[in-house]
Amino acid sequence: MTSPTRAWPAPAALVALGTIPLVAGGLRLLQLAGGPAVVAADPRFDAGPLPVVAHIVGAAVFVLAGAAQFVPALRRRGWHRRAGRVVVLAGLVVAASALWLTLFTPAKAGTGDILFVLRLALGSAQAATLVLGVAAAHRRDLAAHGAWMIRAYAIALAAGTQTVTIGVGYALFGTGVLVTDLANGAGWVLNLAVAEWIVRRRGVTPAGARR
Repeated sequence: MTSPTRAWPAPAALVALGTIPLVAGGLRLLQLAGGPAVVAADPRFDAGPLPVVAHIVGAAVFVLAGAAQFVPALRRRGWHRRAGRVVVLAGLVVAASALWLTLFTPAKAGTGDILFVLRLALGSAQAATLVLGVAAAHRRDLAAHGAWMIRAYAIALAAGTQTVTIGVGYALFGTGVLVTDLANGAGWVLNLAVAEWIVRRRGVTPAGARR
């Protein structure tokens, strides 16, 4: 049995990784609500703020409640199933709003076609992993369910990792469209690599069965 002191560091680290994008998202919501312009104004979102609000709120719920899903004590108390429905719904909102923003708002200045394609691919992948995770839970294949949900969470949490990979990329190679696109992509790659390592370490085969 995992002791309480050993159960919380991993979820706390996940929340800490998402702190920067969550704080930035909160400041963006404050600005859209008519508050002070603490973050740089983005005219792309002025005409239709609803998808931005949905994306930020959904991401906050997915990251925070999703991190708690990794605490064994909460799973034993029934939290996992009840909160899981909310987490999945929030994750689907994040994926759908990300795809909408990618397709129907102008690209952010300083980004290019590579990041556009990556956002479409990873937004679709997040939705797919969530659906596969729910399907696995309905089959009572809990090993596969956990594996798919870990992958979905890794994709969403890349926003935090990207703050690091972009900083490193700019420090090593300077600024530019290609560097920005690849540095963002590196955040997703790094997160998914760690997710796959965790899945394999837990003993889940590609078919979802325990070794």
